[in-house]
Amino acid sequence: MYVQILFLNDRVVDWSSTFIQSFLNEMKAEIITIGDEILIGQIVDTNSAWMANLLYNHGIEVAQITSITDEKNHIVNALDDVQTRADLILITGGLGPTKDDITKDTLCAYFNDHLEFRQDVFNQVKSLFDSYGVKMPAINRHQAEVPSTCITLMNKKGTAPGMWFRRNNKVIVSMPGVPYEMKYLMEQEVLPRVKTEFETPELVYKTILTQGIGESSLMEILGGWENTVLNDDLRLAWLPAAGKVRLRVSGKGSSRIALEAKIATYVKQLPALIPDHYVGHETDALEVEVGNLLKKKGWTVSTAESCTGGNIAHMLTAIAGSSAYFEGSIVSYSNKVKETVLGVSWESIKKHGAVSKQVVEEMVSGVRQKLGTDCAIATSGIAGPDGGSANKPVGTIWIAVATPAGVLSERFQFGNDREKNILRASQTALHLLQKELLK
Repeated sequence: MYVQILFLNDRVVDWSSTFIQSFLNEMKAEIITIGDEILIGQIVDTNSAWMANLLYNHGIEVAQITSITDEKNHIVNALDDVQTRADLILITGGLGPTKDDITKDTLCAYFNDHLEFRQDVFNQVKSLFDSYGVKMPAINRHQAEVPSTCITLMNKKGTAPGMWFRRNNKVIVSMPGVPYEMKYLMEQEVLPRVKTEFETPELVYKTILTQGIGESSLMEILGGWENTVLNDDLRLAWLPAAGKVRLRVSGKGSSRIALEAKIATYVKQLPALIPDHYVGHETDALEVEVGNLLKKKGWTVSTAESCTGGNIAHMLTAIAGSSAYFEGSIVSYSNKVKETVLGVSWESIKKHGAVSKQVVEEMVSGVRQKLGTDCAIATSGIAGPDGGSANKPVGTIWIAVATPAGVLSERFQFGNDREKNILRASQTALHLLQKELLK
């Protein structure tokens, strides 16, 4: 099933159960968001991503997401356009009480409808103001006026109700653009109604995280595996990012148990196919995997960071509960700090340079001893865009990890982009530690 979501704000007509059952297998969905603030970059449209993910997890795929301005003609054109492709249309935005919120009036005119006063909506709006101990402004009475043919979706988080319409075998749902109001309506009103009125298929997926290999190189290794996955009526998505590539294997059908078993068969094959790059599945974050391993062993970790500037410590401490295993970090950006705080010898810096095997190993041993941790990570490199040389070009980074079993260090050559180098170095450092923890 595919779903289109329009972000507007008003109405959808109800369907008979007989029609819904016959229409089910062909249903498509799309999202439309309304708001000048999105188009001028004043805010980021996080609503669409959240809605699409919620729908996907319930077997409903979104075919397209569109953002439009707060103008009547744009809304009308979007409605005309989307109805040529989608059967379920979700709209957010433009439902407030002020004059620039035109979605409801536009929808009313679009459907040749008229506004009617709904007492239950008015009572809900008034009770919201009463709960805050504030007198309801007269302008908010307008929120209780909705197109006569819509089913109102009660919004307990705000003053604008959601609206559910049916017209020409299409379902159109209009919701506020305020994220917490939209989320409440989607979870409490829209999704339950969709699940009741439409028989959605089971959709199962697993995400596999890999690190230290580019998308094209990974595809060369996994070409045969990919073909068998696709030939088994499953879908494979490649999701590259700096320092990592995620693989998502998914399938739709009538039996969740059968789908889970089928997908698990292919996921289990990956550690042997890419042993140096496989991180795990059911996670998007190396820092989570490393944290879980440290907790399992009852070990602690610290970091000594030069070129990564504390980013590894940030990644580790962004995880709730990381205080159980993370002790601290020393950002030794200068040679002086490397020498006076971490105990790196001046001779090593002078002879080999700060970006070297000798220095990074002394850094990791120094921070492990100084902070009294079981494990440690250290980085030293040339993030760029300046500072490189013929022997050590921009992107040269040494990483060392220390565990009770000893110290391991390795040189990496990344690219010329400073931000990507920091991200790649951080991801690579965590992956090195993960592999050591798994031994």
